[in-house]
Amino acid sequence: MNAAEVRALVEGGLEGCEVIVEGGEGRYEVTVIGDVFEGMKAVRKQQLVYGTLNAAIADGRVHAVTIRTFTPDQWTDRA
Repeated sequence: MNAAEVRALVEGGLEGCEVIVEGGEGRYEVTVIGDVFEGMKAVRKQQLVYGTLNAAIADGRVHAVTIRTFTPDQWTDRA
């Protein structure tokens, strides 16, 4: 599985989000920006993203993931 395939999984599960994936060989850093995260606690945000990757994690295509989540405002203000 490559970064583009990971991105497609996350985008498919979290419509309307911008997804940036870096890495390869089963290890990925996934950044997701979307309004869906507004008002959510960190654990719930992580659960949403992991939910899109569960099958790939279960079958070993993905074995390490770092997830960062932002609302659009947080993404703009991060610098």
